[in-house]
Amino acid sequence: MIAEEHDYNSEEFNYLNHEDLSLMLRLYRPCGSGPFPIIIDLHGGAWTTGDLSDCRARDEVLAKHGFAAAAIDFRHAENGYPTSLIDINFAIRWLKHRAKDLNLDPNRVALSGQSSGGHLAMLAAMRPEDSRYCSIPLDDPAKADVCCVAMTWPVINPLSRYRHALRLRSGTKPPPWTGNIPERHDLYWKTEENMAEGNPMLALERGEKISTPSAIWIQGQPDQIHDYRDPESDLKMNEPERFATYYRKIGGQFELHYVQQDCRDEASYELLISFFKSNLK
Repeated sequence: MIAEEHDYNSEEFNYLNHEDLSLMLRLYRPCGSGPFPIIIDLHGGAWTTGDLSDCRARDEVLAKHGFAAAAIDFRHAENGYPTSLIDINFAIRWLKHRAKDLNLDPNRVALSGQSSGGHLAMLAAMRPEDSRYCSIPLDDPAKADVCCVAMTWPVINPLSRYRHALRLRSGTKPPPWTGNIPERHDLYWKTEENMAEGNPMLALERGEKISTPSAIWIQGQPDQIHDYRDPESDLKMNEPERFATYYRKIGGQFELHYVQQDCRDEASYELLISFFKSNLK
C-alpha cells in the first residue's frame, strides 16, 4: 500500500436543489496551506443505485496524497438521461465558483468515476459546454472543462453493454451479473437511441467535436462486465482498446492499464495518484 502523506478533513455541502431533492457534495481536503487541486468523483451503480458514500475509500486515499476530492450525489435511476450530466456539469462550475472560499485551485480540476460513474466522468469531460448539460445557470463565468479524467472499469458504451447483457442472459447458462442489468439500463436510458447518443465510444466514432483532456482507464481482468468485445464493431478488440484507439486517433492523451480483478480497487490507487500528479501540476 502506498504511504500516507497528509492528514485530511471532510465537510458536506448542499450544492444543488431540485424541488424536494437536495444534492450533497462531500469534500475531502488535505490539511495544509493549499490551494489544492480538485478531483470530482462519481459513484457507480449502473446509473440507478449508489451515492457519494461509495467514493469514500478512494477519496480518502486521494486526500492523503495532496488532492481535494469531491464526491457528489446526482440524479439517476428514473430521473433518466441527461439529468446526471446536468448535475455533474453544475457541480464542476459550483466548485470553481467556490474555489477561493474552499482553498481549492479552480485551474486544476479533474473528474474521476467508477463503472457507470466512469462513463459519466468521460462524457462530462468530453462535452463541457453541451447546452443540455450546462442548462442550470450559475452567476459565474466558469466553464465545466477539466484538465483530465480518470476512469476505473467504466461502462464506456451503454448500448453495447446493454446488448452484451441481453445476449448472455438469453444463453443456457447466463452469468449472474446479467440479472437485472438490462432493466437498469431501461430505467435510466429509456431508449436505445439515448444509449447511443450519450455514449463516449460512439461519439468518437461519429466524429463528434469533443474536448479531449488527458485520460486514464484502469481495468480489472478478467471482467466480462466491462472488458468485452462488441460484435457490432469493425475493430477486433475489446472495449478498452477500442476506446483508446479512437481517443488517441484524434490526438487525445490516453493511458490504459490492466490490474488483477480480485484486488482492483487497491491496485488502482497508485495508478490514479501518479496520473493526477502528472496532470494536475
